[in-house]
Amino acid sequence: MKPLKNADHFIYFETGLTPLIEILNQNKYSKIFVFADTNTAELCIPVFRSLLDDLEDFDIIETDPGEENKNIDFCIGIWKTLLDFGADRKCLMINLGGGVITDMGGFVASTYKRGIDFINVPTTLLSQVDASVGGKTGIDIDNVKNMVGTFSLPQAVFIENTFLNTLSKRELLSGFAEMIKHGLIVDAAYYESLKNSDYKNITPQAIYRSVEIKNQVVTEDPLEKGLRKILNFGHTIGHAVESYALTNSKKPLTHGEAIAIGMVCEAYLSAKYCNLTADELADISKYICSIYPKYNIKEKSFNTLLALMQSDKKNEDGQIMFSLLDKIGKCTFNCRVTTADILSSLTYYNSL
Repeated sequence: MKPLKNADHFIYFETGLTPLIEILNQNKYSKIFVFADTNTAELCIPVFRSLLDDLEDFDIIETDPGEENKNIDFCIGIWKTLLDFGADRKCLMINLGGGVITDMGGFVASTYKRGIDFINVPTTLLSQVDASVGGKTGIDIDNVKNMVGTFSLPQAVFIENTFLNTLSKRELLSGFAEMIKHGLIVDAAYYESLKNSDYKNITPQAIYRSVEIKNQVVTEDPLEKGLRKILNFGHTIGHAVESYALTNSKKPLTHGEAIAIGMVCEAYLSAKYCNLTADELADISKYICSIYPKYNIKEKSFNTLLALMQSDKKNEDGQIMFSLLDKIGKCTFNCRVTTADILSSLTYYNSL
């Protein structure tokens, strides 16, 4: 598969990480750090080493796994570790892991000594098709997602299907939600192909198409001034549900499970405010609910969810902003809806 270009870096597919050695040889980095969580260190660093058996001179920085640790306190610990290792501005950070690692690792790298180079090697389906691509970095504050971050591009992104063999079915399903979103907002034929596929056996070609869609959007609008906002479909409500479940549930939702809920709710709003037909709404709702576990959104949580949505960074003039579907395969952005209809969308999801 040919690499995709984003600004001045490339996204490589199924290369066995061979171009990474070329990048290292060209740049003569003073030190190389591999940033991973403890799960990735156990499962993915052996795969990383097997692909790059000539690369031995690097230090590993580990952190605890999970969205709840994507915060400033953990970043301070990583910055201090870099200082302890004598990291200067000519060092490199390789972010090896899922979305939390690429989000936080990119943020740490882009701010350490005003910026060091970093490379993303996403090891989960979610990070391959979403978090590692597009130049966004970020951390959470008080369980509000990605409230502090930068737009910082990696030197390269490497997507290797072999890392997906380390994932559980639940983790694969989490990433699959973003692929569904890509089809719904841009490519109806791709959405239909996903409906006829098996999320447990995602092909490199399907991953390539998802990354291609996201890359096309972010290349046109790198700083999210307009078109890039369509990538937020399902995320206004989905992020609120994800944040709520993180602190109020014994078993927090994965990002993809929360976004699946958000897509159903926001498809409902699309039928009310845009041109999504009743048949399309039914199709989206039936398909998503057929593969994602049902989550009971308790009515007593509605006000808390609204408060979380009010904190969303996409809002303007105190208004909660949505990206909604005109039809399957076409999305519009900067949509304002009433509070009553937001609550109705949550009730709609519960009714399914």
